[in-house]
Amino acid sequence: MTSRILLVSTNRCDFPDPVFPLGLSMVDTALRQAGHQTRWLDCQPGTETLDQVLAEFSPDFIGFSLRNIDDVVFRRKETYFGALVELCQAARQKTHCPIILGGSGFSIFPEKLLDLSGADFGIVGEGEGSLVSLIAALESEGDPTQVPGLVFRRNGRVARNPRQAMARDEAAATPHRPARLVEYYLQTSSMLNVQTQRGCAFDCCYCTYPMLEGKRHRRRPPEAIADDFDEMERLGARYAFIVDSVFNSSPVHVSETCEAIIRRGVKMTWGCFLRPQGLDAEQMGVMRRAGLTHIEFGSDSFCDPVLAAYGKRFTFDDICHASELADANNMAYCHFLVCGGPGETPETLHATFENSRRLPGGVVLALAGMRVYPGTPLFDEARRQGNCPEEADLMEPHFYFAPGLSGEQISDEMKRFSVTSPNWIVDEPNEKYYAFARKLRRRGVVGPLWSYLATIQRLLPALG
Repeated sequence: MTSRILLVSTNRCDFPDPVFPLGLSMVDTALRQAGHQTRWLDCQPGTETLDQVLAEFSPDFIGFSLRNIDDVVFRRKETYFGALVELCQAARQKTHCPIILGGSGFSIFPEKLLDLSGADFGIVGEGEGSLVSLIAALESEGDPTQVPGLVFRRNGRVARNPRQAMARDEAAATPHRPARLVEYYLQTSSMLNVQTQRGCAFDCCYCTYPMLEGKRHRRRPPEAIADDFDEMERLGARYAFIVDSVFNSSPVHVSETCEAIIRRGVKMTWGCFLRPQGLDAEQMGVMRRAGLTHIEFGSDSFCDPVLAAYGKRFTFDDICHASELADANNMAYCHFLVCGGPGETPETLHATFENSRRLPGGVVLALAGMRVYPGTPLFDEARRQGNCPEEADLMEPHFYFAPGLSGEQISDEMKRFSVTSPNWIVDEPNEKYYAFARKLRRRGVVGPLWSYLATIQRLLPALG
């Protein structure tokens, strides 16, 4: 049976750039392969309203995707789930068709969001197979309550089914990217995105990736990834970002993926998240040949005791080595830091400052405080210390700070240090940076802008 399904991306966050809704595109592909008719409403461009699309398309089902709960910035604490609730309520006033929620943000707080929004169903984790199964059950008036990852109401209470990871072959399809949306994202952010694998086997204390995608890395076939790169280039993209938790989950994945891209003759450049451990000249070389130009290292700290407390399983020596490899290959790179988490003290923070001077270059993007999400080791640690509200209340951003430290203290210390180390970008840039970023995009600059922001901060301190 063929149904009309409206897919709505609720994300309106546009810093540092508007992000193409890749997860929604993967769900769209699965629905189309199952024979359904789909239409997108992307709230980011703001060119269509929900009322307009409902009137024109008259869907049988509506799927709302929530990408992020909040901005994870201590000083702002901006949340995004309010827009989801408002859209669901508006849809309910216009139609009686089933409303289904999904996305990574929804998957962190599924029961609470289903309750707040009044939606009929939700899907936790990977949505492709589960959404197709749910719609098939609803079309046939069967029992949908056995669908993996389903969130639903039973006897007046919200229930949740266990998730089921997708098989490798199921994730091989190239995502559907509507031409009109591709044009918008290339104009505003200069880039598209791609996923080469799912899951994360690492143990960072704050991270939700293992909860959302599982603890096992599940690779897409290298040729399917090369197909994806080839299609993005044909659509006009000059740059892509790999959204994996870390691209270098294994040397085999790096080499086979990059060799497939090289064989395909793709000229587009790209960036990715890398773990600063286990890298060598051979891996860096093949990534460079395949088009890698920007690296974002999830370093989190430059102090070994803090790295151990964060569950990182690498050392500052590893970070130095990875930075030297990137520098030797003329790659732009940055290190993300989260200052103030478990194990942090004034002394370890000072050690991070001083150790950063030992790096050969690169940009440091530093945030104060560690956002607490339920289900993470950090949540358990914060509860043990009496430093965390009840799980349901965590939708409003709560940040962990090690005993004896505060967000204001850490942020002020980082800003003082950045005066003498302008490659440090602390907290969130101000409006002058936003204006500068928009100007760079209009001039055709592609890729991440953190290297430009660091340069401007060095040359024009008044912008800081």
